Amino acid sequence: MGTNHQGRSADKLGVVFAVRVVEGGERGFLELYEQLRKSVSRTPGHIIERLGEPADDSRQWVITSEWQTAEHFFAWQQSEEHRELVAPLREFTDQRQSLRYRVLKETRGVSS
Repeated sequence: MGTNHQGRSADKLGVVFAVRVVEGGERGFLELYEQLRKSVSRTPGHIIERLGEPADDSRQWVITSEWQTAEHFFAWQQSEEHRELVAPLREFTDQRQSLRYRVLKETRGVSS
């Protein structure tokens, strides 16, 4: 793991999960997310999890996460705990899309 000589991040996996929360479903969605993030924080290979709230009236929320390897993510995703946690998601969302990508390069801003 780490970064190779070309600035490539070796093996890290990024995940973007975009959901459209149904009208009035925000509270249930946020309660479900709290359970999900507690579970994922204890998971081997998990680096970071972020929840993005829509900046407009689209109801489109985004969950992003980063994993040490794809294997770590898929092991968690296929676990019984994960399946039980996400089962109620359909009640609060009407669109869901998951994108997974290998991190090729990272560029960090200069701290001020």
